[in-house]
Amino acid sequence: MKKIMLSLAMVSVTFAFAQKKEINAAFKAIEAGDVAAAKTQVSAAEALIGANTSSVDPALLEKLYYAKGIALLKSGNIGEGASTLAKINGLKTSKFTPTLAGKIGGTISPIVQASNKAAMDAYNAKNYTVAGPKFREVYDLLRAAGQDNKQYLYYSAITYALAEDKANAINAYNDLINSGYTGVETKYFAKNKKSGAVEELDKTSWDLMKKTANGDYTDFKTETSKSIEEELYETNASLMLDAGKYDDAIALAAKGLQKFPKNIKLGEVQGLAYYKSGKTDQFLASLKAQVEKNPQDKVSWYNLGVLASKDPSKTEEALRYFTKTVELDPNYGPAYQNMTYLLMDLDNDSKYIDQYNALRKAQKSAEANKIMEARRARFAKALPYAEKWYAAEPNNIDAVSLLKGLYQTTRNEAKFQEFKAKEAAMQKK
Repeated sequence: MKKIMLSLAMVSVTFAFAQKKEINAAFKAIEAGDVAAAKTQVSAAEALIGANTSSVDPALLEKLYYAKGIALLKSGNIGEGASTLAKINGLKTSKFTPTLAGKIGGTISPIVQASNKAAMDAYNAKNYTVAGPKFREVYDLLRAAGQDNKQYLYYSAITYALAEDKANAINAYNDLINSGYTGVETKYFAKNKKSGAVEELDKTSWDLMKKTANGDYTDFKTETSKSIEEELYETNASLMLDAGKYDDAIALAAKGLQKFPKNIKLGEVQGLAYYKSGKTDQFLASLKAQVEKNPQDKVSWYNLGVLASKDPSKTEEALRYFTKTVELDPNYGPAYQNMTYLLMDLDNDSKYIDQYNALRKAQKSAEANKIMEARRARFAKALPYAEKWYAAEPNNIDAVSLLKGLYQTTRNEAKFQEFKAKEAAMQKK
């Protein structure tokens, strides 16, 4: 056993030596400008290391990432090169500080400028599929040089979302949220005594000028931007919901609601994620919690009505929820639509028609007429809500068609003809 352990130790030492040899060779090759040789040595080193980089000395990993990243950049693979170089920044710990950032800065400066121009040009042209990765390139390149400017990561997140690239957008927003980024930024201004112009200064210069008696500047002011942290949670939770990542959306919304308990959007996203994932009980509980915190949240009141309307024994409860919705927003068409359907008892209407026809066939006219009278009474009761639905959504052909039928059933010939004509006109469009 002792001999075997010694052999394993020798293998480990030999393996580590081989890694070090290949990485140092790659580093020397890229320093000498030999991109092809650097790529060969990088591939050899990566084959030895495999997926487990935790056992490799951070100083060696820094050289590996540097050699690979620079080789990729010089080969024209800017995106992968940038992300590889950015890994260097992630090696920093209390025991290790990367030392190659200065060397990277000189190499990447023109590439950063070119990538930033390409990103801005693409964004202004609304070519978001190009702009998103380019903004990410700028962020990764700057991070590799030691400048963790998350403004560019934020730009990439927004642009990925505009490009409907939900996977990359979600990843970028996750990075922003997990880093604690808020977007809060302070700018420093002072008035130049000679020119009279207000100039933006860096903080060090601003502090120095402010302390200088009878200096060249006066009227020192600062401007601090608002936090966008709440927006980050809202947007990312919505992206997760749209991407079908319901559990992720629920978890992120819950995290966001701990920070922003009165945020209506996060409550809506969480509720919809519960609903779409089939977690109806949790959806109901989240809606009730939402309206308790935000009594003005019309959408949650409406959704409570929708849930209640699915249970025939809760019709009155559903109507109360829908009534609360339109009290908050008198033009909320979907609530009037649902109230109309509930009062008409549309789910059972075909059954009542069948009963009516059966009684007529059996020559039981009195009983048949009672069914029709009851139906007409229900429709008359629903009519005002259908009219409010139409008032809220005058271009909705479903509302027009329903009103046409209601006016016919309630024997309002003039209105029936009016809405029959409206329906015909809309169908021609």
